Amino acid sequence: MTPLQRPSPISASIDFDADGVQHGFLRLPYSRDDSAWGSVMIPITVVKRGDGPTALLTGGNHGDEYEGPVALFDLARRLRADAVQGRVIIVPAMNYPAFRAGTRTSPIDRGNLNRSFPGRPDGTVTEKIADYFQRTLLPLADIVLDFHSGGRTLDFLPYAAAHELPDKEQEKRCFDAVAAFSAPYSMRMIEIDAVGMYDTAAEAMGKVFVTTELSGGGTSSARTVGIAKRGVMNVLKHAGIVAGVPETSPTRWLDMPSSDCFRFAEDDGLVESCVDLGDVVHVGDVIARIHPVGRTGQAPAEYRAALDGVLAARHFPGLIKTGDCLAVVATVEEKTESEN
Repeated sequence: MTPLQRPSPISASIDFDADGVQHGFLRLPYSRDDSAWGSVMIPITVVKRGDGPTALLTGGNHGDEYEGPVALFDLARRLRADAVQGRVIIVPAMNYPAFRAGTRTSPIDRGNLNRSFPGRPDGTVTEKIADYFQRTLLPLADIVLDFHSGGRTLDFLPYAAAHELPDKEQEKRCFDAVAAFSAPYSMRMIEIDAVGMYDTAAEAMGKVFVTTELSGGGTSSARTVGIAKRGVMNVLKHAGIVAGVPETSPTRWLDMPSSDCFRFAEDDGLVESCVDLGDVVHVGDVIARIHPVGRTGQAPAEYRAALDGVLAARHFPGLIKTGDCLAVVATVEEKTESEN
């Protein structure tokens, strides 16, 4: 028996096929010093009524990103079975150990869940969680919404996003769902490293996949939580699971077409932002400086935009290390929300 043929050690305390509202756990056995027969208990809610599409809604893929967990814990409490046609699976904090620790990666194994797919049933705790999503939850879903923000190290314009895909019909369905989410910004993305991502796993199965980046800094705000709450209901309406028309508002379409969008620090030091999020930049504009902090009297290193666009993301802490992402510039698409 190969590792991928072995059953998952995770068991669900809810029945995915039963109608009604169920609150329970995904229980992953985890023996440790303070609990010999202990478990990681990942909260889950399933709301189901009759036949229809399934939405898989997730947050806390990284443990220091909070708009998704706030919106999804709230939705799990409020969503009634008589309000849906089909099924909604809600996991507010996928990487639950990281979420409880307030860290991007798991404190148990340092696992980055969003780089651990397809996972292993006999691997680390993080790999076991990825394997359960890969083999059990994703196959149940028709549409997947995975909330992200910048965590403690990045700050983003609030946007919903999907990826450019080889299957253009699937790509269109993904971007239609992005438009329905109706964030202030909507992004077409090409990942610089898509290996091991939850996104990639879902897209490879042909699912409609939508993600977000809703600000960051390791916190949330009333504005960004409001965007998340409205967006998730819009996606459920778009999928036909909840009745009604999505409550849309104008969105500005952006594109991250290549690695030229990204600027990475080649110096340690103190960050000086020279433009703010959403500001227009042109090729050659200075977008940030990094000041050396070992002594006074030294000139800062200047970092310039490699393309025209707007500042879509920035390093959040005041100090930076070589290799950290310093800034992201996105290009502006001409099409408007009404053309999607």
